[in-house]
Amino acid sequence: MAEAMPHVTPSLADGRLVLRPWRDTDAAELHAAVQESVASVGSWLPWCRADYDVERAGAWTRHCHETWRTGTQFAFAVRDAVGGELLGGCGLNQINPLHRSANLGYWIRASRHGQGLATVAARLVARFGFTELGLIRIEIVTLPDNHASRRVAEKSGAVFEAMARQRLWAWDRAHDAAVYALIPADLA
Repeated sequence: MAEAMPHVTPSLADGRLVLRPWRDTDAAELHAAVQESVASVGSWLPWCRADYDVERAGAWTRHCHETWRTGTQFAFAVRDAVGGELLGGCGLNQINPLHRSANLGYWIRASRHGQGLATVAARLVARFGFTELGLIRIEIVTLPDNHASRRVAEKSGAVFEAMARQRLWAWDRAHDAAVYALIPADLA
């Protein structure tokens, strides 16, 4: 499954978006996108904070390069296909080779919310997971009150499966979570 992927550097596209692995040169743009999004994205993702600086963004891009190389995570920068603006991120993590499954995460910068971009990115990355990594199941796990993320999961074709007790650890405590899942047939 993931063993073959570190040597592949895909670019996923649909005409509106281009997704590609994070690069070190993305750090300044990532920092700016995060700072713009602290009030919205930061409500749901604990790493999106006011103290997220360029150094932390650079550490993230280096981490993504390493996890891509080892096949343990496949994180993509989401960019506008026309102007090239960094719109957010989307990727697969918590990869389980035995069960051929992974977690799908996504975020879009605040100024571009409500345009369906996260749904497009999620579907592109899910297709990558099924076709390139050989996954058979991809989960989307979100806080129950994160209605925007839940709508993205549903619009991407994922099926709500459970409200899982204490499924997420964030802000130094356990949280219940809404669990959605995609299987290859859901993208047909």
